[in-house]
Amino acid sequence: MRAYVYGDESGNFDFSDQEGASRYFILTTVVVAGHAIEADLMDLRRQLAWEGESLASGFHATNDKQRVRDRVFAVLERHDFRVDATILEKRKTDPGRRSPSRLYSLAWYFHLMGLIPELVAGHDELLLIAASIGDRDMRLEFQATVENIADTQSPPRSLASTMWPSATAPLLQVADYCAWAIQRKWERSDTRAYNLIRHRIASEFEAFRESGSI
Repeated sequence: MRAYVYGDESGNFDFSDQEGASRYFILTTVVVAGHAIEADLMDLRRQLAWEGESLASGFHATNDKQRVRDRVFAVLERHDFRVDATILEKRKTDPGRRSPSRLYSLAWYFHLMGLIPELVAGHDELLLIAASIGDRDMRLEFQATVENIADTQSPPRSLASTMWPSATAPLLQVADYCAWAIQRKWERSDTRAYNLIRHRIASEFEAFRESGSI
C-alpha cells in the first residue's frame, strides 16, 4: 500500500532580527491515502472563478483573500488527512548551518526521521512530493536527505521523492494552507485557522526545544 506525502514550508531564510525575518522555519506535510479532496478543491476553484476570483495559480493561503481562505478550510474540514509539522527556531541553528540549503535539508531530516516510522507500519511505499523551490542547492540537499534516510530504513522500504510546482497539485496547496495555519500560531499566537485543522495534526515537533541548537 502506498502513502502520498505532500510537503511545503513556511517562514523565510533570513537569520537576522530585522523586520520581515520570520522567527521560525516550519516544514509541514499532509498525508493522504486517496485523492478525493482534489476534486472538491477543483470544484471550489471553478466556483470561485465564476464569482470573480481568478486564482490562476491555485490556492495560496498567504495571498488569498480571507473569504477564499474560509471556503478552502470548509473543504478541508470535510476530508480526512494527516498533518505533521517540524518547527525550527532559526536563531538556535548552529552558525555553520545558517544557509538556506542546510536549514532546508535539516528540516527535512528531522521531519522524515520522525514521520517515516509512523507511516511504514501501514504502508509499503511512500511517495514524497515537495513544493518546488528555485534554489538548486536546496533541491540537491533535499534529494540527498531523502536518499540517505531511505538507506537507513529497516526493513527496506520503497521511498521515492519529487518536486512539483504547487500550482500543479491541489494537495500541495492543502499542505500550504496547513503550513500557513501552523505558522500563524507559532509566529503570531493566532490560532483561528489552526483550530480548524488541529484535529488533523498528528505531530508538531519543535526540533531545538530540548537540545538548544544544532
